[in-house]
Amino acid sequence: MTSKNQHSRRTFLQNSILASAGVMIVPRHVLGGKGYISPSDKLNIAAIGCGGKGDVNINLSFNKGTDNIVALCDVDDRQSKKFRGQFPNAPYYRDYRKMLEAEQKNIDAVIVSTPDHMHYPIAMAAMDLGKHVYVEKPLTHDIWEARKMTEKAREKKVVTQMGNQGSSGKWTRITEAIVQSGMIGEVHTVEVWTNRPVWPQGVRSPKDKGETQPIPTEIDWGLWLGNAPYRDYHEAYMPFRWRGYWDFGTGALGDMGCHFMDVPFRALKLGYPTSVECSVGQVYADFFKEAHYDDVCPPSSAIHLKFPNPKGKKFKEISLSWYDGGIRPKLPDGCDYEKIFANIDGGILFTGTKGILAAELFGNNPKLFPTAKFENVKLPEPARPFVENDTVGHQQQWVKACKSGFGTYTSSGFDEAGPLTEIVLMGNLAVRSFLYRENNKFVGRKKLFWDGENMKITNFDPANAFVKREYRGF
Repeated sequence: MTSKNQHSRRTFLQNSILASAGVMIVPRHVLGGKGYISPSDKLNIAAIGCGGKGDVNINLSFNKGTDNIVALCDVDDRQSKKFRGQFPNAPYYRDYRKMLEAEQKNIDAVIVSTPDHMHYPIAMAAMDLGKHVYVEKPLTHDIWEARKMTEKAREKKVVTQMGNQGSSGKWTRITEAIVQSGMIGEVHTVEVWTNRPVWPQGVRSPKDKGETQPIPTEIDWGLWLGNAPYRDYHEAYMPFRWRGYWDFGTGALGDMGCHFMDVPFRALKLGYPTSVECSVGQVYADFFKEAHYDDVCPPSSAIHLKFPNPKGKKFKEISLSWYDGGIRPKLPDGCDYEKIFANIDGGILFTGTKGILAAELFGNNPKLFPTAKFENVKLPEPARPFVENDTVGHQQQWVKACKSGFGTYTSSGFDEAGPLTEIVLMGNLAVRSFLYRENNKFVGRKKLFWDGENMKITNFDPANAFVKREYRGF
């Protein structure tokens, strides 16, 4: 059948169904399968997780009706109320498994905007059905999950995007180009920091205190827990505050690391780290001695990673340090936090043999030091494609790529988002290992050496428990 006849047949079927069913959404399989999607077609999207970032992702993917939201899923009816009203014809589910089973022929792509611990099982189930996926950052809760999701996306040949929207922006690309141009010489040290957490961390959890509350009728608590260990319901965990609990979230690093560390990851083409070490807020460490549980993320941490330098001449390694909870690195001469970093979310410092590059979140507002040396320097043009408005364009880039099919460029496809997430989560592995005890004595406070290919800490086996967690059946 010729391309022209295929198009005519599809148009005939589409018009016939629309004429007989009014506003009925045409299932993709009726039109010949997802291979027939074209830029003029509407992508049929299912959204799993309707509150928080889900609210943003749904609206920007729907794009005022440019595409279709054909199914909704959330374990909390309060979070989904807005979109159930906005999309009354979209079937609503609490259990993502039932949604995928019932709606798989009607959907082309799935948005996953749940707490971190459920990203992996949901996205894997969607990709197993051949659905394109958009997954919020961090991509996964554990390192092993990130590796497996990256492999699955390649296997199933689906279009993917992680929700670190700054990766699509112009300034990420410009900062990347500055580093790669050699303007500041050979980069040997990167320091990254954030003002997070802005939710409770380093606090006693309801689980430790034995507190429980009645489960609201609007919530399916068992489904919200998902594959995490069972605990009693308490409002301290949801919404949003789950980020500070290890069973569900990945702390300040997981929340912001995929935004800030994305810039040096791309600019320096970082591979697997070779080692990691850390320290945490001492109040938290002392508190942990009294509370015999491993439940909450620390109020602050400093994490230090080492990477092989792919272009190392003078320096064989690159050092990357992360700070959160109010800890910030020492600034070089000529820098001032209030003048250089207008955005209070945090900052990035690249130190090279010829100068220093300072940038804000997403690589915004790059500045070169010493100022006199770079005063009249023209910044290089981005080498990779970007979107003019990363706040909107990141989701739409994914939507358009889904229509074009596997192999179409997305800024944070899993081939990049997966390895980036692994680097971010190495920091959490270090933090959790730091507080590891035997016979009520801390024994994990050491530098850890990492075999990236095999996903294994080689000098402290208890740390490997944090590469992949055990899942609860639900």
